Amino acid sequence: MKGIILAGGTASRLHPTSVSVNKHLLPVYDKPMIYYPLSTMMLAGVKDILIITSGNSIDSFRMLLGNGSHLGIKISYAVQDKPNGIGEAFLIGEQFINNEPVCLILGDNIFHGTDLQKKLHQAAMNNNLHDGATIFAYKVLDPRRFGVVEFDSNNIAISLEEKPENPKSNFMIPGLYFYDNQIVNIAKKMKPSDRNELEITDINNYYFSKKILKVTELGRGTAWFDCGTEDSLLSASNFVQILEKKQGLKIGCIEEISLNEGLISKSELKIYLKEKNSNYYNYLKSFI
Repeated sequence: MKGIILAGGTASRLHPTSVSVNKHLLPVYDKPMIYYPLSTMMLAGVKDILIITSGNSIDSFRMLLGNGSHLGIKISYAVQDKPNGIGEAFLIGEQFINNEPVCLILGDNIFHGTDLQKKLHQAAMNNNLHDGATIFAYKVLDPRRFGVVEFDSNNIAISLEEKPENPKSNFMIPGLYFYDNQIVNIAKKMKPSDRNELEITDINNYYFSKKILKVTELGRGTAWFDCGTEDSLLSASNFVQILEKKQGLKIGCIEEISLNEGLISKSELKIYLKEKNSNYYNYLKSFI
C-alpha cells in the first residue's frame, strides 16, 4: 500500500503565521505538524509515502525529512500548484500510486489513541484484500460543520452528508482515507465542484453508491485534531504537552516508531542522533 500526505494549500485561516512558512511545518508542541500525519502513516504499516505540497515549500520538507532513509521508509515529493481540492492528490500521484491501494491523510490532521494502530492495520488490510474504500467516523457534539456519515451494524456507510443542517448522525469524517487500486481511475472521472475543486466527498460518494464504502469508528479513547485554526493548533499543542509530560512518552515521534517497528536498528538511530541535542533528541537517546 502507498501513502499520500497532502500538505499544500495557503492556510489563509492561519495568516499571518503561515504567510512565510508552510502550515504543516509549524510546531505542534515539540515537533513539526507534519510529523503527526507521517507517524499515522507509519503506524498503518505504510513505508512508501508521497508528500504533496506547494512549490515554494518542497525544499523545506526535503530539508526536514530527506528521502526517509533514516526512518527506514521511502519519502517522495510532488507539487500541487494550486489548492484544487483533495481529490487532485490522486491525479498528481498517479505514477507514484502505480495501480496499488493507497492511504491518504491530510497534513493538518492529528490522531492519537490506544487502539489506533490496530484500526489502521485493519483498514489497510481490508483495502489490500477487497475492493472498496474505508473512511473513519469520529463522534462530535455538533457535526454540522463537517462531512457526516451514518453507518450500520456491519460498518457499511448508509448515508453521507456534507455540512448538513440536520445531521442524521453525530459522526463526522476526519481527513484519513483508505482506497483500493481503482482510486486513480475514479478520480479521473470526477468533475470539479462549484468551487472548482475535485472534492473528496464526490469520491467517497462514488464508493458509497457501489455499496463498498466501509466505516471504522474511532471510539472515545481516540483524540482527533484538525489544526486549521489558531485555536485548534493551540488545543493540539496543549494536548500533546499534557500527555507527554504526564506519561513521559512522545506522541508522533517518527524515529521511535521506526525503531519499534523494526525499520531501523538502535545502532542506526545512534548514528542519526550524533551531535543532535534537544529535549526531543535526548528522549530518543534514552532508547540506546
